[in-house]
Amino acid sequence: MSASLIKSSLESAPQPAAGESLPGWVRELSHAYVSGTTCQFVLHGNVYDLVRSPAGGDSRYIPLADFLSNQIFGKWNLVLLYDLSRGLRPLAGTNPARLREMVDLFSERLGEVKALPRDPTSVLLMLDRFFEKLLVESADLSKTLSVAVIIDYAQYVAPALPPGGAPREINTNLVTLLNWAQSPYLKRINAAFILVAEKLSDLNPRLVRNPHVLSIEIPFPDESQRQEYIEWAASDMDFSSRCEFTALQLARLSAGLTLLNLDVLIRQAMKSGRRIDAARFKAFKKEMIERECQGFLEFQEPSNTLEMVVGHEKAKNCLQSDALLLQQGHLKAVPMGYLICGPVGTGKTFLAECYAGSVGLPVVKLLNFRSKYVGETEGNLEKILRILRAMGPVAVIIDEADAAVGDRDQGGDSGTSSRVFSMIASQMGDTRYRGRIIWFLLTCRPDLLPIDLKRQGRAEVHIPLFYPETPEEIAQMFLVQARRVGASLARESVPAIPSGMRLSGADIEGLVTRARRECLLQSQPNLTPESLASAIQAFLPSSDTLEKEMQEIAAILECTDIGFLTSDLREKAKQAGFRERLKDRLHAIRGLLDMS
Repeated sequence: MSASLIKSSLESAPQPAAGESLPGWVRELSHAYVSGTTCQFVLHGNVYDLVRSPAGGDSRYIPLADFLSNQIFGKWNLVLLYDLSRGLRPLAGTNPARLREMVDLFSERLGEVKALPRDPTSVLLMLDRFFEKLLVESADLSKTLSVAVIIDYAQYVAPALPPGGAPREINTNLVTLLNWAQSPYLKRINAAFILVAEKLSDLNPRLVRNPHVLSIEIPFPDESQRQEYIEWAASDMDFSSRCEFTALQLARLSAGLTLLNLDVLIRQAMKSGRRIDAARFKAFKKEMIERECQGFLEFQEPSNTLEMVVGHEKAKNCLQSDALLLQQGHLKAVPMGYLICGPVGTGKTFLAECYAGSVGLPVVKLLNFRSKYVGETEGNLEKILRILRAMGPVAVIIDEADAAVGDRDQGGDSGTSSRVFSMIASQMGDTRYRGRIIWFLLTCRPDLLPIDLKRQGRAEVHIPLFYPETPEEIAQMFLVQARRVGASLARESVPAIPSGMRLSGADIEGLVTRARRECLLQSQPNLTPESLASAIQAFLPSSDTLEKEMQEIAAILECTDIGFLTSDLREKAKQAGFRERLKDRLHAIRGLLDMS
């Protein structure tokens, strides 16, 4: 079929009104089809959201399948929708006259809808015979039927299973789809195949990676799209009386939410009369994002700032400067990410959260997204990364990063860890998201973290944290921890620490909590010097001194700015052979720990 005939067929669908434009993914699909590149597409990502349909100048928001039928294939003879639950059926959106025409044509060519099989193998083979007949009839291309097939939940038709473990029916489905994609004859007639799956990794990789199949991601709505939807959905109500934000403000705050999420929020406000205020919106957004990610990440709004951090002055100044640049909109001038390392209990997570609090960024923590099922781990991460891209700007905290992100060369799990590593490394290095996704890799063993993630362009700034050294730092740490537990503590009430006792921030937090508990049991509202002294006297520090020394040495070796080191370490760092001696000591401690 000539390109002009294909183009006229596709572009005969209703077009947007003047000044409006179709989404980028629609233009990508149209251009690929019109050029004759392919007739088979995989739509993935935000596929179960609402889509704006501007046909005829009367904007509406409809499901994806209806949008495809109305907007893209609006004048095609037959649009077929298939899923395992309801089988194969014609789809005409909200046009009853067109639906009647399709039903008649469907019955003539394929049979009664209710009498057809529903299992995918039988349906695909039936469609294969149907298209063979169309090809036979295609001597006069101008009279060929135009047919689009939409397969919803395509991951259940051609799932990602190992070749040896896939049932014969699954392999048959895969081969049928590949035959359609690769057929030069189907590309000569008006035939299009749309596979819809939320996670690309759920589909068989032989299908996804085939050069004749084009995968197109449907992104989360951007700020302008969210604002348009809010204004449309709230057009029939006094929005200012139901929401303390304007449509523009709500659109800016709702980054990472879908139009369906906003629909729920607005409908609740309309029906229940509950006003959308800041507290309610934060709780709603947290619930929606965590639900969307199926519990694989934790969404937080940090309340502390860098002023709460004791010591680490150079690191604090560096982070405060970056926070200021971010607030001023200089996204290209801030690091892609940070590696925060140091012995256990030095406050790595707290520092990252305080940075986000200083900027006003939301924080998400990656939880355990790994699964025992084939391909599901990658699918979970794919979904998480898609939401992070939509949420930006956002701070992403990966605790125990050396264990969480995997390794390029890691084996023993069918390559899952190496694929997870590759996905995270690729996203971390994507400079389009500089200043929009701020990565914080936290670990007490930075030497175990793959060098690919620690390089410039990913985790660019390496900040080592150490235990408080001077009496003043220790005293300030006690005061900060007292404020965190809601207790009043005067500087002169902080007792002296016994000589030789080295306390971490976590140790001090534990001591303050114990002392606070004793005071409350004695009906004493404030912390007393006696309660703190008693807690310190009874405290037995951890005996894992070798392991802590190893963690401290690893942090020193990772440092990217000599100013991040303590004053005594800065002096030692100027001495010849300092790093080599540290490396030798690190290797020696490793050997001792391996022997124990």
